[in-house]
Amino acid sequence: MPDAVVVGSGPNGLAAAIAIARTGRSVTVYEANDEVGGGARSAELRPGFTYDVCSAFHPLASASPFFRTLPLLRHGLEWVHPDAPLAHPLDDGSAVVVERSLDLTAAALGADGRAYRSLMAPLVPRWADLYDEVLGPVVHLPRHPVLLARFALRALPSAALLARRFRTAGARALLAGMAAHSFLPLEHALTGAFVATLGVAAHAVGWPVARGGSGAIARALAAELREHGGVAVTGRGVQQLADLPTARAYLFDTSPAQLALIAGDRLPPGYRAALRRYRRGPGVFKVDYAIDGAIPWRAPACLRAGTVHVGGSFEEIAASERAVWHGRTAERPFVLVGQQSLFDRTRAPEGRNVVWAYCHVPNGSGEDMTPRIEAQLERFAPGFRERVIERRVTAPRDVERANASMAGGDIANGSHGGLQLVFRPAIRLDPYATPARDIYLCSAATPPGGGVHGMCGYRAARSALRGVLA
Repeated sequence: MPDAVVVGSGPNGLAAAIAIARTGRSVTVYEANDEVGGGARSAELRPGFTYDVCSAFHPLASASPFFRTLPLLRHGLEWVHPDAPLAHPLDDGSAVVVERSLDLTAAALGADGRAYRSLMAPLVPRWADLYDEVLGPVVHLPRHPVLLARFALRALPSAALLARRFRTAGARALLAGMAAHSFLPLEHALTGAFVATLGVAAHAVGWPVARGGSGAIARALAAELREHGGVAVTGRGVQQLADLPTARAYLFDTSPAQLALIAGDRLPPGYRAALRRYRRGPGVFKVDYAIDGAIPWRAPACLRAGTVHVGGSFEEIAASERAVWHGRTAERPFVLVGQQSLFDRTRAPEGRNVVWAYCHVPNGSGEDMTPRIEAQLERFAPGFRERVIERRVTAPRDVERANASMAGGDIANGSHGGLQLVFRPAIRLDPYATPARDIYLCSAATPPGGGVHGMCGYRAARSALRGVLA
């Protein structure tokens, strides 16, 4: 009988298993797919071309307080840093670039350099302390209250309010792209948190990619789990608790809806109702490309960046995200573009590249966004379509088919709107523990939410270790 069973092997599930296994307790992880990883997986687009199935760039993995304690490099994980973390092309043929250097970034922003520096400079030098606070428990006594207060001044406002500090179209567009990672309208409060979190990460730890593909992260985590005696069983779906061996603790790296279905009447009706009320977020429509050469950006500076935000001005990106929030697909969607193989040459043959691109759509949307994504790419990189060798389209239903936790294509495992950004999946003092003493939720549906950082799993494991595993 294992001490703990973890259902789901995404980064949070593996982090939970490792945190428990490191205390000497026995852990078994069950994964429905044939390989571990959840959203941190890679696959072959065509022979010689490796693409990331879901997550691609990993600022929060680099900054994660828990991952920083693990010898992942020894287990084969190697971070590759693009020349610049981020670029944002504009219609005049120029591009705004976020450099690792805050000074260089501010200097390039010209008239808005001082405003950008005032936004980031108080936080970047103390990034490790900041992420310990931001990725820590929701209810805790801050170790760095002044630093946390400075972050809150930037995090609580909407991106639209923050953008009022900036006068140039380029700086405003830059803020919009970072805020759009929230999947929220840019007028919503707390979208500033995404600007601050991702902007600080760009300067402090970068937006790196994993050499060979994001699957390298999951493989390194699985190797660390094995080193501590943990076991991962793949190809084993779980429909009900009876499918699992008897254990002292069960931790679920799943959606709240899946937890309610699997646990059934082990959970009281009121809590199951709260799980069912948990709001899903928008979905994604993704296209992966094998191309000849590189993306022919009109702004050559875009070739220096691993991530490119394609969407034009602040107003256009705001309109795109607002449309999705109200259940409509955008005519000119905000497109997140990854060109990992420019910097990690293990992913594509010489002279060719892999391109990773997705836009936000209403949850479960059945609309084909391929023409609109490619129209946006052509807008800033004329001739892109002519370079396409092969494309693989992943609609929201395909996202869910590959990972049941991402229902309707919701890669964030729940909306970030309102209190749900902080209190997930319900307002509870301990969001990881359920009313059933031996059942815990450890997915991105718990704080601190989405991203490859493992902190949801780590915090859930700590809750179990204080409780039923004490």
